[in-house]
Amino acid sequence: MEIGLINKLKVNRVADMGFYLIDDANNEAFLPNNLVTDKVSTGDELNVFIYTDLDNRTVATTSKPTILLDHFAFLKVTQTKKGDVFMDWGMPDDLLVPFEEQSQKMLVENWYLIFLLKDEETGKLIGSNKVNDFVFFDDIDLNKGDQVDLLLYKTTDLGMNAIVNNLYKGLIFASDIHKNINVGERIKGYVKEVREDGNIDILLEPLGYKESIDKNSRVILDALSESDGFLELTDKSAPEDVKFILGLSKKAFKRSLGNLYKQKLVEIYEDGIKLV
Repeated sequence: MEIGLINKLKVNRVADMGFYLIDDANNEAFLPNNLVTDKVSTGDELNVFIYTDLDNRTVATTSKPTILLDHFAFLKVTQTKKGDVFMDWGMPDDLLVPFEEQSQKMLVENWYLIFLLKDEETGKLIGSNKVNDFVFFDDIDLNKGDQVDLLLYKTTDLGMNAIVNNLYKGLIFASDIHKNINVGERIKGYVKEVREDGNIDILLEPLGYKESIDKNSRVILDALSESDGFLELTDKSAPEDVKFILGLSKKAFKRSLGNLYKQKLVEIYEDGIKLV
């Protein structure tokens, strides 16, 4: 039975307050009635999240938390107490982020990047905001052009910082951002370069993408990005409107819009075009 992760357990016996579940080694966890989302009977096998509650009991729930052991996620602070911080992670009891695991002042109602780990002394799950302690800067198993999973977590003068594949730190340079992205989002990206210091430069499109997009199409994409992904222009718009908004002729606009549509980069509606 692994605390902090989803486990497949069998319902062993029923009590007034809930159900007792066991794993293959007969380790037991309690599933309270208020943490059950579906009908449960003895002998059922359930996928449940395991954690320890405030009374140090091993507890199961059929609800999935917003973060799992050894993973990063964005969580919101619900309260602070004597330097410690408590965060909403989708469980009945808030997640503790001890003072010594905070890399910055953390304020109530604000969101922060958190790594979930098991406290070595107590065995309880806790959170940490010390990102560099839980990412790898050596033996990076990535190559130029690889597609990766990104968790965007910080905007800087250089661009957007991201956690890469839940293992590494990456940066999307501002000059490479041509669509709306926001802190807290999980998106796909592509490795531009793995640097000697262990940081990773990331692109939002596959390598060679820019070269495959003609100059006028790039004008349209940039205008969409600056307009929250939507422009009130179509192939039926007046030439003077196209010229005013994009600086393009109607002919050039229609040709590039068609190319973007074929590449599934935009959607065309009666009242405008939308960035995919």
